[in-house]
Amino acid sequence: MTSMFNAYDRSRLVPTVVHIGPGVFHRAHQAVYCDDLLRSGATDAAITAISLRSSAVCEALGPDFTYHVVELADGARIGDAAATIRRVGSIVGVENAAADVELALSRLTAEEVRVVTITVTEHGYCAVQPGGALDATRPEIAHDLALPSAPQSLPGLLVEALVRRRAAGVAPFTVVSCDNIASNGAAVARVVGDLAEHRGGDLAVWIAGNVAFPSTMVDRMVPATTAAEIARCRELGVEDAWPVVTEPFRQWVIEESFPWGRPAWERVGVELVGDVTVYEQAKLRILNAAHSALAYWGLLAGHHTIWQSVADPVLRSAVVDLLEHEIIPTVDPPPGWDLTAYAASVLERFANRALPYTTAKVAGDGSQKLPVRLVPTLRAAQQIGRPAPRSAQVLAAWAAVVAGPNRERFAVADAALAAGAAGALIRSRAADPVTTVRALAPVIALGDRGAQGLVDEIAAAAGLLWHGDVRHVLRSAPTRTVPPGHIAPGGAP
Repeated sequence: MTSMFNAYDRSRLVPTVVHIGPGVFHRAHQAVYCDDLLRSGATDAAITAISLRSSAVCEALGPDFTYHVVELADGARIGDAAATIRRVGSIVGVENAAADVELALSRLTAEEVRVVTITVTEHGYCAVQPGGALDATRPEIAHDLALPSAPQSLPGLLVEALVRRRAAGVAPFTVVSCDNIASNGAAVARVVGDLAEHRGGDLAVWIAGNVAFPSTMVDRMVPATTAAEIARCRELGVEDAWPVVTEPFRQWVIEESFPWGRPAWERVGVELVGDVTVYEQAKLRILNAAHSALAYWGLLAGHHTIWQSVADPVLRSAVVDLLEHEIIPTVDPPPGWDLTAYAASVLERFANRALPYTTAKVAGDGSQKLPVRLVPTLRAAQQIGRPAPRSAQVLAAWAAVVAGPNRERFAVADAALAAGAAGALIRSRAADPVTTVRALAPVIALGDRGAQGLVDEIAAAAGLLWHGDVRHVLRSAPTRTVPPGHIAPGGAP
């Protein structure tokens, strides 16, 4: 096992970055890039983190806020020669906004802060749908409108911090979303702007004219750390209450729009581009869509982890078919990318047995994820008259998992389905697959008249999955001709 430790004086660091949502992904991704930059001699890439709700990260990191990142290739175990463990020191403080919102706001209003990065998942944006308008009915938004100086939501925290910076004559920060939402920069700009409009005056106009919201594409597989992994680290003398276990691969693509400055991330492998749209679309619609497919099909097939789903030849063949015939033909490639080779590499990464991503975890909050992962492929296929039965089967599997007769066994969390007509239908326990899919369609942005044919196709697929064997359903799908350069069953292009 290779060990890497800090090579810089943390007492000299200047925290120019505030990160909101310091979960395992941030600590394996953005914080590692900042750590790389600090190791190269920079002093302006340190991070202060803010948790919106929980003090768990602060308590786990301890008084010096350092932690360890373990990188595992396929089949490797912590302690093997192929494993790498490094101590990361780029985070120099963690605040819990729920416990002390004034302290959190003081970090955001510090004059040296130039960038605020975000990983709070789709739900944390408080939008009516991913990338949509602010949902003013959300309790935390209602609170922030009534008491803006003590915000509880992500938009509320950002708006109040910007208000205070403006009043103090301090330049605004740039807001960088790192969540898997299409046009994530525009998504956070939308909810921030909407909340500013609610607060009145010229605030929304000032934010629109002075605050940058560049979009990004982030990629690294970071499953939840297990108790066994923590124990294994301790056996090796690594005392860490919450180490992060991840794969060797990582990628970060950011739109170059930082009017008030930023760390020199390009020095450590971050790609700065003029428009990130094609990068994020390729990742959302290939990697994230395949992840969702393997999660829902895997749950129905009885698989606990994603790597088990990939190892299932029927599921793997179906996801290859989905990628080759439905997704890749409707996705524009980023400059220099071979989408077929990219898709093959994605499946190989998913097959990493050292990363036990659970199917239930990946399947969570599908009502927020699927509108940007799978629905665009269905829409694109519809426009060009191309069939997309696999995409319909993924959405049908989602319906079966969250609302089918065995939903209690799967126990997949989806907060957006808790209320409304869809939630009432699910709780009724009596709905047939067609009625259920029609009720769920508006939740995943398929409620318009033009989507009726797509909804009918999903409902037909759900009828087969409601009580049937998912492997039989996937295996019996029509065979399609595989084009040259296809993704081989073993994963190699």
